[in-house]
Amino acid sequence: MKIAIVGAGLMGTALSWPLSDNHHEIHLVGTHLDGDIITSCKEHNYHPKLKRYLPERVKPYFIGEIESALKGVDFIVSGVNSLGVHWIGKILSPYLNEGQKIIAVTKGLEASADGKLRILPDVVRSELSPSMRDKVILAAIGGPCIAGELAGRRQSCVIFCSQNIETADFLAKAFRTDYYHIWTSSNLLSLEISVGLKNAYALAVGMAKGTLEKEGGVDEAGALMYNLTAAIFAQGCTEISRVLKAVGGDPSFTYGLPGVGDLFVTSAGGRSVTLGKLLAKGHSFTEAREILKGETLEAAYIVQQMAKVLSAKRTNMAINKGELPLMEFLIDVIVKGKPANINLDLFF
Repeated sequence: MKIAIVGAGLMGTALSWPLSDNHHEIHLVGTHLDGDIITSCKEHNYHPKLKRYLPERVKPYFIGEIESALKGVDFIVSGVNSLGVHWIGKILSPYLNEGQKIIAVTKGLEASADGKLRILPDVVRSELSPSMRDKVILAAIGGPCIAGELAGRRQSCVIFCSQNIETADFLAKAFRTDYYHIWTSSNLLSLEISVGLKNAYALAVGMAKGTLEKEGGVDEAGALMYNLTAAIFAQGCTEISRVLKAVGGDPSFTYGLPGVGDLFVTSAGGRSVTLGKLLAKGHSFTEAREILKGETLEAAYIVQQMAKVLSAKRTNMAINKGELPLMEFLIDVIVKGKPANINLDLFF
């Protein structure tokens, strides 16, 4: 098949490996922020962030070449981050045909103007032209998958999800290899809630690592901070389950690839963990954001969106004050600027 990936960041580009190994033709389209990446890909066939040469069958395109890149494709991969979902809907809309399939790697959530929790496929759909919104089929990828490992053909397990299960199965067949293992589901709401919230809770896990550094690091007997890390991790999973139940989702998603699986791999490192470490060491969110200038802080964005949801939906979201103590703590730190002093006795 012919497939377009729009967004030449780490995860979007990494998906070209299983697609190439399955002999598909891939058009890799950079966003307006990916100019240097696409230049390198065009001139040297080398992705500077993944630090790998592109696989076979990948042709890079600048954003100005998107019309040519999307012509005649069998489906589209949205490779933008959560802050780019409004943009991707607008940019794709003029080039879509009835029945077009779009699968997104984006993980996040958004609060509507009236405080309702929105999953990102719904945000993308809202940006499409009214004549096309009900004529395209949206899907999403969830689960623990680090881009560099996928591009290195390391074993990875994910879920492809669409409200149209035939679409999920069709897309899974296009991507599935002996190292990229895919299960399918039609429960898009539960998948998106799980993979979105895990970013925020990975930030909280990072706070345990920052607490260790603040207290002087490993002591003379080799004691670390795994007890605290595990407690925060477990509370994060508990709260994902509670939110899923509150919005009519399936709480069992918490305990599979989109929940604990994705939270575990995200807690291993990266921007969310680094932000948590800085906050626990005593930096305000404003200071930490300045230190991480240039990085997309999706975890903080999730916390900010959940602050809007919880403040607006107390009476009709089926979650009472105190039932998400870890999220409320994160809101205090990120939104209200309070110090990162966590009260573990409020957990569980």
